[in-house]
Amino acid sequence: MQSMYQELVPHQKNPFSWNQIWNAEYDKTGSTAFHSYYKNMYLRDANYKKFGFNKFYTLDSKPAITHQDRTDNSPYVNDAASYQNIIDQLNTEEHPQFLQLVTMQNHMTYDNWYFNNQFNQANVTENLNDYERGQINTYAKGVSITDQATIDFLNQLNAMDKPITVIFYGDHLPSSYQTAAEDKNNTLALHQTDYFIWSNQASASAGVKLDASATAYTSPNYFMEMAAEHMNAKVSPYLAFLTQARTDIPSFERLVLGAGGFTTDTSTTYLDRNGNTVKRKNLSKQAKNTLNDYELIQYDMTAGKGYLTGTDFFKMKQTTGSHSTNVHRVQHKSNTE
Repeated sequence: MQSMYQELVPHQKNPFSWNQIWNAEYDKTGSTAFHSYYKNMYLRDANYKKFGFNKFYTLDSKPAITHQDRTDNSPYVNDAASYQNIIDQLNTEEHPQFLQLVTMQNHMTYDNWYFNNQFNQANVTENLNDYERGQINTYAKGVSITDQATIDFLNQLNAMDKPITVIFYGDHLPSSYQTAAEDKNNTLALHQTDYFIWSNQASASAGVKLDASATAYTSPNYFMEMAAEHMNAKVSPYLAFLTQARTDIPSFERLVLGAGGFTTDTSTTYLDRNGNTVKRKNLSKQAKNTLNDYELIQYDMTAGKGYLTGTDFFKMKQTTGSHSTNVHRVQHKSNTE
């Protein structure tokens, strides 16, 4: 399966997603999604409705996403504008919210959009043709703009008198690295991106950092579990299972993007906590048992009968009103999903 948003979710009746925790507490105003592009990309419009987001703001939604500023000649909404939409939404409700933002500033293609790009002189990498070099230089400039916009965004969140936790991550490096992608030894590196989980000063978890040795390498399926640990929050049985899974299998993912684009000729890649690849057959007995349990859970959630939805497996073990934190999830796009 290459794209779950296109091949899986459209066929699910009631798919589980993390924003539903906030919906259960605050009903329709519990979660809102933003994407600084068009709503039909990867069928997000239909899928987000299934996930239970109350509203989904895009360039072509009604009403459209409010802030749409671009930088220089870039065709995409810049990150500063995308972040401002989140700031505005945080100010619309007094109660905690789950906010999902998928940015577009650093998406392909990279056609020399920016004025005064210092990376045009700084990039002295050998064996690149002019097109590839130009693409990489534009991408690098965009990332540097993201760095400053993100600092400004976090400073604004720090000034707000309400607890806010941010989960920030990217999906993979862009396909502009054509020369690097020709070497299969670079496949893993081209799918690795930075991430962080951070809380503002109004949060009880401000300044908290998880054990670096256990979080240097991870995969997106663990982000909400890691955020719960970061916030010292009460958890559901599903989150508790993910805690055990991350202990046994620190990171795993199918690397579906190769030099020629999407491919199904891939198998799951497993990493230990030091980032070393581990073959499935070499996983510990405990890890294999956990992986088997995980596969059974995934089967029930996707192709099975959905027995878990009739249990408390996804429900939070807590009293009413204890969702005391706004969670903002930022997914930064680079190239394609």
